[in-house]
Amino acid sequence: MNLTLFDLDGTLIPHDSDHAFGGFMVDIGWADGEEWRRRNDEFFAEYQAGVLNLDRYIDFASSVWRQRPLVEALAARERFMAEVMAPMLLPQARALVKEHQDAGDLVALVTATNEFVTEPIAAAFGIETLIAVNLERDAQGRYTGRVDGVPSFQAGKITRVEAWLAGLGRQWADFERIHFYSDSINDLPLLERVSHPVATNPTPALAKIASERGWPQLTLFP
Repeated sequence: MNLTLFDLDGTLIPHDSDHAFGGFMVDIGWADGEEWRRRNDEFFAEYQAGVLNLDRYIDFASSVWRQRPLVEALAARERFMAEVMAPMLLPQARALVKEHQDAGDLVALVTATNEFVTEPIAAAFGIETLIAVNLERDAQGRYTGRVDGVPSFQAGKITRVEAWLAGLGRQWADFERIHFYSDSINDLPLLERVSHPVATNPTPALAKIASERGWPQLTLFP
């Protein structure tokens, strides 16, 4: 069996789902327009530069929706999927995922975006295993704005994938080929760990590294 791992934002979809969800919070009137967009854009720029403070961002990004009743937050997420995400689920990305599934690969979506935003996106791609940033909940089940456990961010993606594999009674050496598709320099640790890294819609920084190392580069969308 082979193992195939997919990043999400900028890789399987042409935009960043976390950033887009923040914009959607403004669009539906849950967040203060210009100030929220400004801070959301600042955090996104930090992510692209590889210097994001994830704890600060998770607290900020979840601050609006986590204060509302969960049923309202889930309804807003459903609208977000229908109105914002559905146009981003492009056939060529779906086909790539299906190609690996049909080949019998063990497939997982490994993303630095939180589980609340990405659970329905993974389901829409037909990917059963989602490794995302887990969000802490208090004794009443309310989201606290803190990360629970090791975040699947930068080198943390390796830790989380290894823990998942261990839970299946597997390890890296069990697989003949391990593909990882990603667009981001933040994913360099995991790209270096697998046998078949694929720079997918890569940012200029990652494209440069991929060219230097002879990694394949794949363009799924403009």
